[in-house]
Amino acid sequence: MTGIQQQKSRETKTKIFAAAKKILERDGYDKLSIKNICKEAGVSNGSFYHHFKTKDDLLSYYIEEQPGIDPDLSTPPSSKEEVIETIVNVYLNYVEYCKTLGPEFMANYYTPKNQSLNPQIRTKRPYPIITVGHYLKLAKEHKVIEFFLPLEAVTTDIRMLVIGNVFEWCLKKGDADFAGNMSRSLKTYLNGLF
Repeated sequence: MTGIQQQKSRETKTKIFAAAKKILERDGYDKLSIKNICKEAGVSNGSFYHHFKTKDDLLSYYIEEQPGIDPDLSTPPSSKEEVIETIVNVYLNYVEYCKTLGPEFMANYYTPKNQSLNPQIRTKRPYPIITVGHYLKLAKEHKVIEFFLPLEAVTTDIRMLVIGNVFEWCLKKGDADFAGNMSRSLKTYLNGLF
């Protein structure tokens, strides 16, 4: 793909996402359809399907692309404190990313109807919880931390804490100490875990 084609592809993706975001904020998840997204964005269905499999894939693409830690991190952390700090920082980045999307978008993203949230059917893109899972596994293998729950249970607990913090922030229409709440709840959980 040439530089011009790549730029045009990025612009189309951005246009599609902006249309989806506008529909979500204005009309809610129930009105978010590929037909409505394409109409709002002024693109064909073919353009949509060239970039995304489903509307949930579109939404997840933008959530998953937020900054995180390298899922293939090869250097183990040196201490329990470093593990906690790194995980908290991943989710503080997520807090900032959520703020750029806004509470209306996030409130409509975190719905049981959004099947991209289903852990059984996730794509291979690096969700924050997947990167954190890899990081915890690495830290445990190198005996930096020890926990007795299965890794899947730990990542589920972290995911539930994160979603709860997002939900609280959305309920308060963005008027909550999102970063402070996220940091406090994750540190409390992780300190109790290790």
